[in-house]
Amino acid sequence: MGSVSLKVGEGTARFKKSTLCSSALNLIMLFSVLTTNLFALYAFKYSGSKPHHPNHSHKNMSLISEHVSLILREINFSQKKLAKMEKELLGYDTIDITKTNLASELKIFLQHQSLPLGKDSRSGLTEMVSSVGHTCLKSRDLLSDYMNYKVDDVCPDDWSLGQKLILRGCEPLPRRRCFTKSVHKVGISSFPSSLWKQVSDKIVTWSGLLCRNFKCLNNKKIGGNCNGCFDLVNGTERNRFVRVRGKNDFLIDDVLGLVGNGGIRLGFDIGGGSGTFAARMAEKDVTVITSTLNVDAPFNDFIAARGLFPLYSSLDQRFPFYDNVFDLIHAANGFGDGGKVEKLEFLMFDLDRILRPGGLFWLDNFYCVDEERKINLTKLIEKFGYKKLKWVIGERSDGSGRSQVYLSAILQKPVRV
Repeated sequence: MGSVSLKVGEGTARFKKSTLCSSALNLIMLFSVLTTNLFALYAFKYSGSKPHHPNHSHKNMSLISEHVSLILREINFSQKKLAKMEKELLGYDTIDITKTNLASELKIFLQHQSLPLGKDSRSGLTEMVSSVGHTCLKSRDLLSDYMNYKVDDVCPDDWSLGQKLILRGCEPLPRRRCFTKSVHKVGISSFPSSLWKQVSDKIVTWSGLLCRNFKCLNNKKIGGNCNGCFDLVNGTERNRFVRVRGKNDFLIDDVLGLVGNGGIRLGFDIGGGSGTFAARMAEKDVTVITSTLNVDAPFNDFIAARGLFPLYSSLDQRFPFYDNVFDLIHAANGFGDGGKVEKLEFLMFDLDRILRPGGLFWLDNFYCVDEERKINLTKLIEKFGYKKLKWVIGERSDGSGRSQVYLSAILQKPVRV
């Protein structure tokens, strides 16, 4: 998801016009131009059929001028009306920082900051403007609550409020000038023994969660990729990626063997649960960044306690990585949940952007809700021209006796000229 700069004086969010509204505006302008020409043609034809009188010609020109002025006013009115409709449809709106119900820290954060040395010779900028996610404007009250704190003091214990804003599309969040509450990390093991040592309940922030310990979490199914995933000793996590549970499961050694020695060094894991994929890759000297939120469980705390790299970010935001940097992208079965086909396309194009040519895209047990979803994903993959190194479609029980269709694949990104 992109971010927008908020002008302090006008309080407007800058955004690109949508295709629908732009098309409507183009049609109106085309109609206006045609109408103007018809009026002009009528006026000149009418004047040509009468004896020529200077006063009469002057009246015709005045009439044409009035019609043109009227049409221009109509175009201007239509443009303003379409802009208003667009803001209402897309959720863009204005933010008035002079309102008393906004937190003062939010107003300060959004103010323009002049560069100390004036105009920058490289960028041409004279001031820096802070940014927030454009959808933050639809959650003004929550955003104001989030920015309501004591400066230079301890931040409120409101990480769940920040995550609620992120899940609503308010990303990135504004920065704050307060100290995060510390949690003393007692009993953390050194790497690599930390990969499989049970994480203590005491080093995790449990506020905002229903469970207060990992035993409680291990008795719950959290999402589609975490069933007892916090039990590193007696659970099923130790067998993942090294033992096959079904034909849709691929072993890490087999996947790494597809590109030869040294071909995979840096990976990105989407929806990585408790970080087991990154842990297994770390054993193979591969560094993996795991993207996850703390929905119903402290995933980020847990992953970090294992000595791994968690990225606290949603899938709706553009990934904060440069182009062509990852050798491997692993997407678990929560990949592309819900939404329209276009939303999945935006996600896939961004993943393709950060994956290097020759790199692998590992689609791990993608749940095909219906035949249409499977067809849409297949067409999308074919659009990118990836080489299918592995492609398996199989059924698996959901635990209640019903069979569900899953797709697993290893795809190699082509070299594009």
